[in-house]
Amino acid sequence: MDFQYSQKVQDLQQRLNAFMEAHIYPNEQVFFDEIAANRAAGNAWIPTRVVESLKEKAREAGLWNLFLPESGHGAGLTNLEYAPLCEIMGRVVWAPEVFNCSAPDTGNMEVLARYGTPEQQTQWLQPLLRGEIRSCFAMTEPAVASSDATNIESSIRPDGDSYVINGRKWWSSGANDPRCKVFIFMGKSDPDNADRHKQQSMIIVPRDTPGVTILRALPVFGYDDAPHGHGEVLFENVRVPAANMLLGEGRGFEIAQGRLGPGRIHHCMRLIGLAERALEKMCQRAVKRVAFGKRVAEQTVTLERIAESRILIDQARFLVLNAAQMMDTVGNKAAAKEIAMIKVAAPNMACQVIDWAIQVHGGGGVSDDFGLAYAYAQARTLRLADGPDEVHRNQIGKMELKKYLPARPH
Repeated sequence: MDFQYSQKVQDLQQRLNAFMEAHIYPNEQVFFDEIAANRAAGNAWIPTRVVESLKEKAREAGLWNLFLPESGHGAGLTNLEYAPLCEIMGRVVWAPEVFNCSAPDTGNMEVLARYGTPEQQTQWLQPLLRGEIRSCFAMTEPAVASSDATNIESSIRPDGDSYVINGRKWWSSGANDPRCKVFIFMGKSDPDNADRHKQQSMIIVPRDTPGVTILRALPVFGYDDAPHGHGEVLFENVRVPAANMLLGEGRGFEIAQGRLGPGRIHHCMRLIGLAERALEKMCQRAVKRVAFGKRVAEQTVTLERIAESRILIDQARFLVLNAAQMMDTVGNKAAAKEIAMIKVAAPNMACQVIDWAIQVHGGGGVSDDFGLAYAYAQARTLRLADGPDEVHRNQIGKMELKKYLPARPH
């Protein structure tokens, strides 16, 4: 198990860190101030000038589309090579977009790259790779427990040379973004199929198709995440060409599993960066503040939390690197347990580290002055996104028990 980073990765780490120091960290407050100004003017859902300008710099610096392992579309990096780069970007919540490496576009581009037809790739993948448009992934539904994707009730019904789509989705990532031009929609095309995992399909829905209505933006702990955010979306008799079907009818669950594997690991990589940043802020605050006659850093409880944070972060990092290596060497299916493990470990780790950092900051920690409250909101959300903790724990438990159960007769 060799996690030594190659010279190529070390060079990219150095360049990415330099970019963050020069352009991202100095503009953290600029980003939020610009959104606040847009909100005060009556519309927070306007792409920020600072991110759009930094995208050009990232592209010029050759730090663009680093996430796609397939050479020809992205940088040709493996999951293991991408992991430390994703961690660096994750240190600032909005930074991944600057490098065209943010969700849900990364997952949607992976779907189009793996499963899209040449025509679908020309129409949608190429503009996404160039950063000209953004996208939305519409799977979760308010009426059912969508942690079990077979519960999904939205319909995709064939009608001549078209499909007609009906359903209500929520937590549709990116739906509110004015740059969003395309949805990848999951629904049931064959609800009576005896195989529950072949009832669903995924289909491409252009944002401007009649019948697509954004009902509302969904705040997370009071943050609307403008200008991207999450939306509740109504699809009423939405008609799209049959050519928009991805991979074929009944293969939606197959696509979802292929999409969520890399998506889950990307989230975990970014969370490690977010937790590292929280630990840095915790330490910086602890050495500056004095309480009861000595620095907060000298209080035993603070030392314990700093030490425990270091342990938790490094544990999570090694788990993520192990999962990444397995995905690269034996494939996503064989790495299912390792992917599930990091999806539980990384968000819980980040929530705990950020919580301790908030505590060291006192009242300032729950304000917006230090970015910790917003970071916590992001980390806590990821205990639900791409499958809640409970689902992954059940999966891990079943895999462990399988070793002890008697083999079933053929």
